[in-house]
Amino acid sequence: MTTSWPVVRLGDVCDIVSGATPKTKDPSLWDGDICWVTPKDLSELEGKYIGDTPRKLTEKGLRSCSATVLPAGSVLLSSRAPIGLVAINTVPMATNQGFKSLVPEAGRADPGYLYRWLDGNRRYLQSLGRGATFTEISKAVTAEIMLPLPPIEEQRRIAAVLDQADELRAKRQTSLALIDSFHESIFVDMFGDPSTWAWAERPLIELVDPDRPISYGILKPGPHIEYGVPYVRVVDMRLGGVDSQSIKRTSPEISYQYRRSLLRPGDLLLSIRGHVGRLAEVPEELDGANITQDTARLAIKEADPRFVLQFLRTSWARRWMDSNVKGAAVRGINLGDVKRLPVPVFERSAQDEFVRRVRSAEVTALAQRCAGDGLDELFSSLQHRAFTGQL
Repeated sequence: MTTSWPVVRLGDVCDIVSGATPKTKDPSLWDGDICWVTPKDLSELEGKYIGDTPRKLTEKGLRSCSATVLPAGSVLLSSRAPIGLVAINTVPMATNQGFKSLVPEAGRADPGYLYRWLDGNRRYLQSLGRGATFTEISKAVTAEIMLPLPPIEEQRRIAAVLDQADELRAKRQTSLALIDSFHESIFVDMFGDPSTWAWAERPLIELVDPDRPISYGILKPGPHIEYGVPYVRVVDMRLGGVDSQSIKRTSPEISYQYRRSLLRPGDLLLSIRGHVGRLAEVPEELDGANITQDTARLAIKEADPRFVLQFLRTSWARRWMDSNVKGAAVRGINLGDVKRLPVPVFERSAQDEFVRRVRSAEVTALAQRCAGDGLDELFSSLQHRAFTGQL
């Protein structure tokens, strides 16, 4: 079926608004009451709406830069680092320079419809990025994006149908989160409540192979080399493992400069910048791979690495890491703090039993995830039908 809907320029139905950042070292510009959004805030968002932000500007801060306060009901679109994150603001707010936000023309473009179309075309948006240091979509490019635009009531109907479908996916994710929290319940059942902190403990550095100390990796991996040395980024670390489908590769020469952080199967990876606390176990196929500067390698020797991995996933370990995160522009935890992270000490047999129980629970989680993948495919099909007039 071919839709008869007009295809329009985004710039013809929306005002395209860029953002800005005041000087970060001037305290008079910050901690006011004007919400100020960064792409990171969107990456941590659950759902499509945003109504508050961790950082806020003062009136002076807003006047000091070219940021603009967007009215509620605008569509926030990240234009770099990364491209394609989307949200709708429920209160007036400004953004940093990583956005090309959209203020829809009343009666012509519905924010919910725009959100769903942009969210469903993220790969296309990313393909529009240009730049050497980092890719970005400009204001001019954003204005030229073409999209089908049905009548406003049809836009609202499409958005409502996709919202309902997405809600089903969200409920599935909630059930997965509950399953993923089983490891904490198992931990308490076997060892007691960690909030009492009654166990013997050792700093993480004492559990690591002294010949392979805790280290971060490559500062500048350079361009992707098809047959180069694979290296793991934070974005490649998912669900306690490494997504080998998204792995990039660097030259052997660059990797050799950072041979201190070469990987072996069973090593643990811990993200230390940006999304601090993401974890993964290195699989067999990444023997000899490397990591980036945002990741620390933990070559556990004096404990079961799988036990340490599961303990670091607990909310107690995460709270400890969060309390030691520092930095304004880029949040991170330094290696000195990672080395002193306290890990409980139990008999090896108890560690093995804990891992066995967790792995058993993860079989259930895997089945749930497979069902969730089916919902994702259904939602993707629904999106395609919605924007081609087949819904």
